[in-house]
Amino acid sequence: MTDDRGACARPWHGRHRLAVDVTIAAVFVLVDTGLTLTGATWWPVHPGALAWVLLGVQALACASLAVRRSAPLAVVGVLGAFTLAVTLLIAPAGVLTPAHQGQVWAPLSTLPAAYGPLFYQRNRRTAYLALAAFTLVVMRPWEPSVTNMTIGLLRTAVGPLLALYFDARRRLMRALVERAERAERERHLLAEQARAEERARLAGEMHDVVTHRVSLMVLQAGALRVTAPDEATRRAAEELRAAGCQALEELRDLVGILRTAPEGDRTPSVAGFADLIAESAAVGTLAELIEEGDPALASPVVGRTAYRVLREALTNVRKHAPGARVNVRVEYGSAQVRLTVHNTPPTGRPRSGLAGTGSGLGIAHLRQRIELVHGTLRAGPCSDGGFSLEATLPAFVPTAEAEV
Repeated sequence: MTDDRGACARPWHGRHRLAVDVTIAAVFVLVDTGLTLTGATWWPVHPGALAWVLLGVQALACASLAVRRSAPLAVVGVLGAFTLAVTLLIAPAGVLTPAHQGQVWAPLSTLPAAYGPLFYQRNRRTAYLALAAFTLVVMRPWEPSVTNMTIGLLRTAVGPLLALYFDARRRLMRALVERAERAERERHLLAEQARAEERARLAGEMHDVVTHRVSLMVLQAGALRVTAPDEATRRAAEELRAAGCQALEELRDLVGILRTAPEGDRTPSVAGFADLIAESAAVGTLAELIEEGDPALASPVVGRTAYRVLREALTNVRKHAPGARVNVRVEYGSAQVRLTVHNTPPTGRPRSGLAGTGSGLGIAHLRQRIELVHGTLRAGPCSDGGFSLEATLPAFVPTAEAEV
């Protein structure tokens, strides 16, 4: 799989947003052009050169929907300017005479255009001002008519209302996810605290019980050494006493360890990706790292797991694909982290001594490790002759989760 194929797990419309917007723009261009030519709006009975030019301009204005995500205000401005120009050419200029004077409507493309500013524009104040001006143009209050103003208002109100709904839903889902993650972290901290307290309690009980019994053994061995009638018994008693004293010392060390919280896994996290790439370049395997999103979204367990995946993938490239170039793409999301490692076809034959090292179970072990954090792993050859590995991990996993 290439980088494109590495994103196949996402929905098609999520991976090809520009294609979706271009398709929507093309559909509205065809719909608005068809409605105009059938006389459902400003098209005159005997169209002249001006009408055909305006029809082309309308098609271009509707085609601006292709950039509704990146430039929503520009789309609103283009469609608003076209609607205002057509309206002024009809009245008061009188240059254009529609076949049906009562059916001069703005293009249907105003519906999705009005959706964009409130959903994609961060500055809400600017978005509201642009939509207010857009609504005035579409409603044409200088030609007061209940029908015109009602339909015009609906054209520009439905989109913003939907945008406000979906934006509120998106914010609510994000808040719920954050709240769930915060509750999970708090639960994990409480569990860690309870485990630490229980570990300390058990250590104390073990120390009290075992120390008491071993101390009795040491005292009895010391007494036996003093009262024994022969040298062999005294020597055996001394050895027993010395072993008991050593056991008490070791027990103190063990109890100290039990009362101390474990240090945890020292495997680097996502911050170590750049070092892995640099190490590969230093030994002749050129690699490129592309990171999208905020690395802070990956919890510690996920970061360490992703680091192991990348380390194993780069090791496999060095063993089995000498001379290949490696593309590493990491996408950090609020719900999941996706790591894709794709290498081009090798330019030479792998060395038998290097390729034969290892157990040959690296991918299998990685899959087991990833499944422990409820992730998925896909690996296999690509159509271009290279190899690709894609790991999809949840963004947050409590650090108490077991790791291999």
